[in-house]
Amino acid sequence: MSQHDRYISPFSTRYASDEMQYIFSEDNKFRTWRRLWVALARAEMNQGLTNITPDMVAELEAHVDDINYEVAIEREKLVRHDVMSHVYAYGQQCPKAAGIIHLGATSCYVGDNTDIIVMRQGLELVRKKLIGVLAKLSRFAALHGLHALPARSAHHRG
Repeated sequence: MSQHDRYISPFSTRYASDEMQYIFSEDNKFRTWRRLWVALARAEMNQGLTNITPDMVAELEAHVDDINYEVAIEREKLVRHDVMSHVYAYGQQCPKAAGIIHLGATSCYVGDNTDIIVMRQGLELVRKKLIGVLAKLSRFAALHGLHALPARSAHHRG
């Protein structure tokens, strides 16, 4: 594990599962940014809007997961902008595609879309775990002969 694959807070270190910590980690965030940049480049290429080639897209895809954090960290000290620092770092790994990374997009393209993707990943994990808990409770109830309580009408509330 690298220093960037965990979301850190008292809540995460105390209560969150390893899966949830990864979902909210910097590593997942920046890999998602790169997947979004690949999707953007591919869509722009398919629309014929720019001079983007399949080789450029392939170069971007080849470096989605090997984030050069040191370059991004040093660049951010100069430009004080996380997205542009990662555009620069990605461009260092993908010299043929450097000029098309983030082309036509704002920082919100990766920031907001990644937030939505991460929230969905988190909710999918909560759903999976909730279904597991309900299945265990159901088995426990069946094993011990417990049945669902009848619904109480409004006038019988105590």
